Amino acid sequence: MNALARSLLTALLPASLLLFGLPNPASAQAPYPDRQIHMIIPLAVGSAVDSAARVLAKSMADDLGQSIYLENVPGSAGLIGAERVAKASADGYTLGAFNDSVLTMVPNIHKTKWDPLTDFVPVSLVGTIEWGLVVAANSPYRTVDDFIKAAKARPKALNYGSGGSGSPQHLAMVMFANQAGIEVTHVPYKGATPAAIAVASGEVEAAFQGLGTVVPLIASGRLRLLAVSTEKRLSQYPEVPTVAQAALPDFFFNSWFALVAPKGTSDQVVERLYASVSTALKDPDISKKLEAQGMTLRGTTPTEFSAALKDQYSRYQRIIQTNQIRGE
Repeated sequence: MNALARSLLTALLPASLLLFGLPNPASAQAPYPDRQIHMIIPLAVGSAVDSAARVLAKSMADDLGQSIYLENVPGSAGLIGAERVAKASADGYTLGAFNDSVLTMVPNIHKTKWDPLTDFVPVSLVGTIEWGLVVAANSPYRTVDDFIKAAKARPKALNYGSGGSGSPQHLAMVMFANQAGIEVTHVPYKGATPAAIAVASGEVEAAFQGLGTVVPLIASGRLRLLAVSTEKRLSQYPEVPTVAQAALPDFFFNSWFALVAPKGTSDQVVERLYASVSTALKDPDISKKLEAQGMTLRGTTPTEFSAALKDQYSRYQRIIQTNQIRGE
C-alpha cells in the first residue's frame, strides 16, 4: 500500500467506524424503564386506592424490571399530590395513582393549578372501587331504613364523615341524602381512613366508604356494613343488601383506581405502562387480592379511560353545581 492509499484509509476510518462499528444515539438509548419509577398517591395510607396501588405496583415492578417507589402525599382532598404529578417530568418515571375524586370532583370545587383533562395522560382505569354505607358496630342503626328514618326525625342532627369537601365520601352521601329526602351534617376529615376510623370510634354516625378502606374494620368487628352501593350484591358480602334493594331504587355509586402520567409522556411509554397493568390484572393472585379489597377489575385502554374521564367530569360538575358544594 503506497503512502497516498494509507493516508486515505486513515482519513476514512473514523467515518467507517461510525457507520458500521458504533451505535447511533437512538439505538444506544436504554429501553424504558431503566431506573426506579416514582408513584405518587395523593391520598392517605390505608385508603382504598393506596391499598390497591401497593398490590398493583409490586406486580408492575416485576413485569417492568424496575422497582416502584410509592409515596403518599395526602392533603387538600388530593390537590397537593396531584400537582406534584402534573409538574413532574414527562419521562415515565413519575406516575399518579388517583381516585376519580382527584380528577373529576375536586377540580369542580377548587381552583387548581392544573387541568384534569389536559395536564395528565390517561394510562388505565385499573378498577372500580365498590362502596358501602357503614356505621359503628354498636350503632343503633342496623339497616339503611333505620338510618333514613332517624335522619328524617331529626333533620341535620345526624352527621357523617368524609375524606374532605368534594371527596367521594362527600358526594356519595350528598347523592344518597338527596334521593332519601334527608338532611345530614357533613364532617370532613383529612382523608378516607381518618373518616372511617371516626365512624368506628363514634365521632360521627355514618359514612359512605370504598370497601378497600373499611374491609379491615368490618372484619375486626369495629364497623357494620349496612348496604353496598353496587348494582348487585357482592360475593364477598352475600348477606348485605344493595342500597337500591334496601331503600333507594336505582341508587348506585362507586369510585376509581386509575393510573395517569404527566402531560407530554410519550405514547410508547404509556403503552408500556398499560401493558404492564394488563399483565398484572391477568394474574389470578393479583386479581384475587384486588377483588378481596372490594374492587372490580377494569384495565381500560388509555383511550377508553380518556372517554370515561371526560364523561364523569361533566356528570359530577352538574351534581356539584346543583348542590352548591363548596371547598373547605
